Amino acid sequence: MRIAGIVILLVGIVLMLFGLNSTQAITEKVIEGVTGRFTTNTMLYLIGGFVMIIGGGALFYYGGNK
Repeated sequence: MRIAGIVILLVGIVLMLFGLNSTQAITEKVIEGVTGRFTTNTMLYLIGGFVMIIGGGALFYYGGNK
C-alpha cells in the first residue's frame, strides 16, 4: 500500500505542477483578467493534484504493514 501511496503522491505533484504552469500562460492570464477565474482545465489540474497529494500522503502514512 505504501508503494501505491508514493505513486499517487508523485502523480499529484505532477498534476499540481501542470496546473501551476498553466496559470502562467498568456491565454490563461487574459481569461482570468476578463472573468476573474481560471479555466476549468486549470482548476481541475490544481484541485486534482491537491487531492491526490493529500490522498497519496495519507495512504503512504497509514498504509503500512500492521
